[in-house]
Amino acid sequence: MTAPGQTQGACHVVDGDKLPAAAGGVPGVCATIESAMGEHAPKLHYSVEVRVLSKSALVATVSAGGKQLARQQLAVMDRNLNAASIRRFADALAAEVAKASQL
Repeated sequence: MTAPGQTQGACHVVDGDKLPAAAGGVPGVCATIESAMGEHAPKLHYSVEVRVLSKSALVATVSAGGKQLARQQLAVMDRNLNAASIRRFADALAAEVAKASQL
């Protein structure tokens, strides 16, 4: 259950078994996205589907406030995904949601 004043959203990860352990697994990815949404886009309803393409790449489809936003991609060229790269990606997703809510 989401506390009052926090974002309310759904996070779904497809092919999460491709995630390297350092990325935090499916629960870690969704927790990181939820945290970033709470910081950057409080009180907004959102939905995120993250598709893991490989140990170093993923793509997310995001909708917020009834709007479908542009697909977001992350590829790490020199290593596998890790908690820091997932956090940067989550922050970018949340920034896009916040920006779309101001239009």
